[in-house]
Formats: sequence, structure tokens, C-alpha cells
Amino acid sequence: MRIYIIKRLAWFPIVLMGVVTIVFFLTHLVPGSAIRILLGPHATEAMLQHATKEYGLDKPLVYQYGIYLWKVLHGDLGRSIITGRTVIADLAIYLPATIELVITSLIIITVVGITLGVVAAVYKNGMLDFLARGVAVGGVSMPQFWLGLMVVLLFFYWLGILPAGGKIDPNIGAPHHITGLYTLDSLLTGNWAAFKSTLLHLILPAITLSLTNLSTTTRMTRSSMLRTLREDYITMARAYGFGGFRVNFIYALKNALIPVASVLGLTTGYLFGGAFLIETVFDWPGIGLYATRSILNVDYAPVVGVALLTSFIYVAINIVTDIIYPLIDPRIKY
Repeated sequence: MRIYIIKRLAWFPIVLMGVVTIVFFLTHLVPGSAIRILLGPHATEAMLQHATKEYGLDKPLVYQYGIYLWKVLHGDLGRSIITGRTVIADLAIYLPATIELVITSLIIITVVGITLGVVAAVYKNGMLDFLARGVAVGGVSMPQFWLGLMVVLLFFYWLGILPAGGKIDPNIGAPHHITGLYTLDSLLTGNWAAFKSTLLHLILPAITLSLTNLSTTTRMTRSSMLRTLREDYITMARAYGFGGFRVNFIYALKNALIPVASVLGLTTGYLFGGAFLIETVFDWPGIGLYATRSILNVDYAPVVGVALLTSFIYVAINIVTDIIYPLIDPRIKY
């Protein structure tokens, strides 16, 4: 196990280096200039040349890459031309909103996905099985941006019961900053108005993000439950007269969750990537919206910084999942 962890950790910087290299050169192939957008349409040629030299954009691309890589190795992800802040400072502002959205979506996926998977397995080939699988497959089949627009149209425009975008009602204001997670900060400070407003703003983006990532958890739970329900100890439990809920949700589900745990780990990584579209549709102030605005403004450093951060999170989650997996099931050996 120790050797396996060392090997995985050795690949960690190599993967991140590859991500930085690919994203850096791809972003610099995009036509346009953040300097021109920053200075406005009335900027003179002298002003453009001065700003370009100030940000080091007049150097050859390979030289810029070498300088950027040296800064990354020393913990400097560069500076955003548009915001004027360092990328690390911007990420510290926007990351908590993405974490809040991902955690909420993961809770929905875990509860709903596992429940649908168990129901589908217990009532195999029945109406509930087809319904559960239909919900899961239907969610993953719909494009995220389209589904987001449809739920906004339904719950905000037609029904008027949920807000369409943002993180909190501007009239209420953000709770006192402790963790950056509005729901948690409002609970810790007892600001119930902010908690209610944040929760209402969180519902639509979290449901949309979870629906498009629900299928894998549901199908894996169903498949694992079907294998577990055929085990002898399940037959014995039923022979002793134990109720269906106790057999299905306690005895069978406990062992069926072992492969589901690894799927949930991978799903967490997918959620960080999928949050880009969701945050753009719902104007949710996370790193996805930050990266999207940076792409539109041809601001290179934030795009590379967000790509590096999401890659780090994804690889780290994969490694942690692989480490936890044999702890859940001692029969697994690396």
C-alpha cells in the first residue's frame, strides 16, 4: 500500500505539469488581447505597448511559458489583468462558492442516487425500476446549460418561487466571513435571513448539477445491490423473517456501497468540472464563472490557474479514494 501511494504521488506533479503546459499554450492561441479590453477602445498605441511590456506579453511565447512555470513552482499563479489582483487572491474569493455548490450537489447525488439504485434493484424489471433508471438516464442525457435554463424558466419565470441567479439577496448582504461558505457562515453567526436566502439561491444550481451527474451513482448502486441481494446471508436474513427495509437498507446496502464509494469520489471530481456551465447559467460566483469571464476577456493567468486548481483537486480526490477503498473493503490489496 505504501509503495502504491508513493507511485501515485510521484505522478501527481507530472500530471499538473502537463495540464499547465497544455492550457497555457492553448489560451495563448486564442485571438484577442486582455490589454486592449482593459484599456478600452480609446487607448493609444503607446498605451497598449507600455501595458503589454509591463505585463511581459511582448516576450516570445516560450520565454513567457518559462517565466510562468518558474513562478508556479514558487507558488505564484500570476496576476489577473482584468481584476488587478493575484490569481491566488481571486481563487480564495471564488473557490468557497464552488465548494458550497459541489458539496450540496454531492449530498443530493448520494441520497437520491443511492435510494434510486436500491429501489431499482429491489424491484428489478418492475415499474419502479424503469422509473428510477429513467430519472437517472434522463438527467444525464440533458445538456447542463439547457436543463439550467429550463429550471429557471419553470421555477423563477412561471412559478416565481425560487431566485434565478446570484448567491444571496443583495438586500440582505453576505454574512460575516468565517469560512467563505455562506450557508455555514450564516449558521455560525445565527444570521437566519442570510441562511434562508443562500439556501434558496443554492437550490436550482445544485439540483441541476446533481441531476446531470446522478446516473453513474444510481446505476452502480443498482448493479452492486443486485449482486448483494443474491448472497446467501441475505437469503438467510429473509428466512429469519427480517423486514424488507432492514434487509435491503442495512444488511445488503452496507456491502453494496463499497464500489459506490469509489464512484462518489470520481463524481466529486466531475462536479468541479461540471460547475463551469452551471455557475455561468445561474451567475453563481464560483471559479467556473471566474474562468468563463477570464476566457471572454482573454485573461490568460486566471484560466491557467483555474485549470491547475481543478486538476489538483481531481487528482487529489482520486488518490484519496484509492487509499480509502481498501480501508472500506479489507479484501482489496494493491
